Amino acid sequence: MIFENLPTTPTSEELIDQAFSRAARAGRAKSGSQAQQSMLQTASNVLSDNLGNVATEWPDFREVDPFYYELADAIVSGSERTSGGVGELRQSLSEIQWASRKTKEIGREYQSKLTGDAETDRKFRKQGFARLADVVEEVQDDLALVGEARNEIAEYPFTTKGVRVGHFKRDRIRYQIVDTPGLLDRPEDERNDIENQAVSALTHLADAIVFVVDASGYCGYPLDAQLELRDALAERFGDVPVLTVCNKSDLSTDVEADAYMSVENGENVESVLDAAVDAVGYEPELPFDDE
Repeated sequence: MIFENLPTTPTSEELIDQAFSRAARAGRAKSGSQAQQSMLQTASNVLSDNLGNVATEWPDFREVDPFYYELADAIVSGSERTSGGVGELRQSLSEIQWASRKTKEIGREYQSKLTGDAETDRKFRKQGFARLADVVEEVQDDLALVGEARNEIAEYPFTTKGVRVGHFKRDRIRYQIVDTPGLLDRPEDERNDIENQAVSALTHLADAIVFVVDASGYCGYPLDAQLELRDALAERFGDVPVLTVCNKSDLSTDVEADAYMSVENGENVESVLDAAVDAVGYEPELPFDDE
């Protein structure tokens, strides 16, 4: 999951306190004008780096897989503070990136003003600190929004339930597979809000569903319960075709299915993928079709 290692987002107060504390320690190691220069450089570097890290730790949403984009948008939109979804989150990340550049510029600007006179330079350093704090406070709400979005995504069940996204090709066409163990194994009325949001994201993207049934009796779910869940998903996803695939067919075929396979023995797996491609029914437009 591309969002699972997002670090905690600091508040504006935490960023300022850390930067100025580090600057004070750097200043104590020197004296006179050099102390003021060291404090300015340290404070601006710490702020610029930490603000930049907040922005760059997130993936580039322009390159994120459509499934993850839809999923993040569904989760983030569920919070009152982040109701604008991924679009609002991207804007806040952009503002924080601006603040990272601006704090670096201010540090350089005020270092260039230093005269070599300790008292004069102390005044310039204090002015520089005030402007640095102003910039960070200007993105206070953006930091709060990003922090809230991060916390919402951190609660997302896919990070623990192992949803995987993969791809395969047929006739030079790339197909995406989303494996959702643990998410769709309960009836809709037993899922929590975040799980239902994730299902909603899948609803927007699925072109076909491969529902794998285990008729061996060893998976922990009775066959009747599996088939009831399949029927509920078919109703939820509307016109999306649902293929019933019986796994462990070497142990049991006591179920009416569209295809039978044994993943453990590697039997008929490719045939199941072919059936899924047929169910999707995608036909690319070719440049000579209209000729």
